[in-house]
Amino acid sequence: MSVRSPLGKVKGLGSARSGTHHFWQQRLTAVALLPLTLWFVWCVVRYTGAPHGEVIAFLSDPVSAVVMLLFIVAGVYHMALGLHVVIEDYIQREGTKIALFMLINFAAFAVAAVCGFAVLKIAI
Repeated sequence: MSVRSPLGKVKGLGSARSGTHHFWQQRLTAVALLPLTLWFVWCVVRYTGAPHGEVIAFLSDPVSAVVMLLFIVAGVYHMALGLHVVIEDYIQREGTKIALFMLINFAAFAVAAVCGFAVLKIAI
């Protein structure tokens, strides 16, 4: 007994076996972002109005720089995963989907690269 619909049998459509992988990636990044976001909010509250040198000294610490890089990478990756789901759900035309997927991937990479460069420039 098959769980595939008659239309799915005719068209040969079935599981692409990638949905759960995407689902788990998004959940894992969300779990990772919980403590990282709390840490980031604490940093923003702590260093709002602080002298420039104090903020630079904080980000020059290797632990702070690594945690900031983790926050950036996890946040940007989580954002890209979420935007991919939105496009899959609401955009009908395949050409538009592909173009938007490429734009999202490029933008996410660019944001992560610029933010990572800034943190590394301060830390090193």
